[in-house]
Amino acid sequence: MSLICRHIEQLSGYTPGEQPRFEGMVKLNTNENPYPPSPKVQEALAAFDWQKLRLYPDPNCSRLRTLIAELNHCRPEQVFVGNGSDEILALFTRAFVEVGGTVGYFEPTYSLYSVLTAIRDAKVKPLALRSDFTTPMPEADYSDVFIWTNPNAPTSLMADPEQLKAFAAAFKGVLLIDEAYADFAAANCMPLAVSPGNTNTLVMRTLSKSYSLAGIRFGYCVGPQPLIEALYKIKDSYNMDALAQVVGLAALSDQAHMRTNAEKIIATRTSLSETLRQRGWEVLQSETNFLFAKPPVEAAALFAALREEHIFVRYFPGEKTGAYLRITVGTPAEVERLLTVLACYKA
Repeated sequence: MSLICRHIEQLSGYTPGEQPRFEGMVKLNTNENPYPPSPKVQEALAAFDWQKLRLYPDPNCSRLRTLIAELNHCRPEQVFVGNGSDEILALFTRAFVEVGGTVGYFEPTYSLYSVLTAIRDAKVKPLALRSDFTTPMPEADYSDVFIWTNPNAPTSLMADPEQLKAFAAAFKGVLLIDEAYADFAAANCMPLAVSPGNTNTLVMRTLSKSYSLAGIRFGYCVGPQPLIEALYKIKDSYNMDALAQVVGLAALSDQAHMRTNAEKIIATRTSLSETLRQRGWEVLQSETNFLFAKPPVEAAALFAALREEHIFVRYFPGEKTGAYLRITVGTPAEVERLLTVLACYKA
């Protein structure tokens, strides 16, 4: 008899993006921000009293919840702060999905959703994107909960917030809108999360992308107070360590720095998209810090060739995704290096 739970034994775990270590490499495979975080982060770390590490951190992240509430025009009681978005996703499946229940999401999307569903011993219910990677409207009773990534990864496309608003109004379960890339998009669904009539929708954000803080684990979600309270009931006692709280507070306090970096990335995204299209690539309309693009040559072979040059992008094998590469938008210098190498690979 196995000592491991049956559904865990059968589980295929999540595979994170590769973290290569080469001198002079161009790393465009994990959607990290190419620019450093706010100088206020450095100042906060320099001022941190290391002796305070003997004390437990604030279990309720009170200062952070107050600031996030101010930024998003809601009450602190409507804010949950988590050890990365991944912790929030895990808690979401525990709080709102019964064992044997169903978790809906679009496919392709962030592959962790299916793993967390399996850990919960629930059932995945993926809904295929259309052939052009746009989102169909799920049925109101499609699943017990639904996770809607907007803009989506790896496709980079954004669904109209009005579509999500209509789905939320009809949906019978809890809707989680994963907005990891919202700061690079033309619109977002936060107004839905904070609207007085909202009873079933959470909007989740991360500091990994636009705030250049992938090296700490910091995510948050906003929504109705009863749903937020449910997440706080089941979180780890001290889920956010003291340093993460200090760093997160500093970064969120400098909205101007975040916006400047996001605008630089958007500008580079636009120029890279235009150049690739001129070279015969099919590039989806990105609302993220990456491109999902179909090269005029075989994607898998080009992925391998770039890797030999120590230029790392992401490749997702599969019937729908196998013809495309996902390319994180780097600095202008990194993009120029990519384009120089790509010039050698034409149809």
